[in-house]
Amino acid sequence: MVVVLAFIANILVAIAKSVAAAITGSASLVAEAAHSWADAGNEVFLLVADKRSVRASDDEHPLGYGREAYVWSLLAAVGVFTVGAVVSVMHGVQELFDPEPASDFGIAYAVLGVSALLEGASLLQSVIQARRTAAKYERDAVDYVVNGSDATLRGVVAEDSAALAGLAIAFLGILLHQVTGNPAYDSIGSILIGLLLAGVAIILINQNRRYLVGLNPPEKFRVSAGRRLLASPGIVRVTYLHLEFVGPGRLFLVAAVDLAGNDAEELVAERIRNIEREIEKDELIQQAVLTLSVADEPSLAF
Repeated sequence: MVVVLAFIANILVAIAKSVAAAITGSASLVAEAAHSWADAGNEVFLLVADKRSVRASDDEHPLGYGREAYVWSLLAAVGVFTVGAVVSVMHGVQELFDPEPASDFGIAYAVLGVSALLEGASLLQSVIQARRTAAKYERDAVDYVVNGSDATLRGVVAEDSAALAGLAIAFLGILLHQVTGNPAYDSIGSILIGLLLAGVAIILINQNRRYLVGLNPPEKFRVSAGRRLLASPGIVRVTYLHLEFVGPGRLFLVAAVDLAGNDAEELVAERIRNIEREIEKDELIQQAVLTLSVADEPSLAF
């Protein structure tokens, strides 16, 4: 729902900025229009990410399709860089050397104000969702957005935050242009908006890369999982534990455990399978795989 609202807001804002840029000739508004069109296109990638990442596991993908969220979010981040950032910087540099005086500043300010309201409303919805989800996992909201496993939420929050910052830069550039009569301030605003988008894109690309190559959850999740294993009937110690994100809010668990007693192999296999199925009832666990510990392996402390 957050992604859909952001998409609608970006389309409306992109149209308004494009019309205003054509009327006023402002370089900063051209950059902002490119920014909004790029964001609108990126929301499509994020919608695809949301849709494809929740598909159930199958024989070809036993761990599910959760990592698709990071693939499509990565493509969205590249879009921010290639479309928004590059166009904004190139246009700003071009206008810096061959400036065109802007006009109709009132239209520019009106569009920037309406855009700020729409982008702010979208950001507010994203922040509300982020706080709600972060509270569920007992994490700080900012930390969850920046480092959490929800790539689409991170993308929307980053884009909306960058949009508001870009509007502030555009406003300052246009205002200085109007006050001083020097169009260079407007051109510099366009370049700064492009650099802002490039910085956001690099951060998003790096975060999605980390999750694609395999990332462990925070230590408290590891401790919680270890204690959960030790609380399972029949498990007396844990000697190995691996947790890895395989999608937003989904973990793959591998552990070596020591079971009480000396049951026959067939009974041991059945006990392990039952424990795995019980662990997988947790909404965070996509799949659990348990094996037996070797006697001389040290126990893990949780």
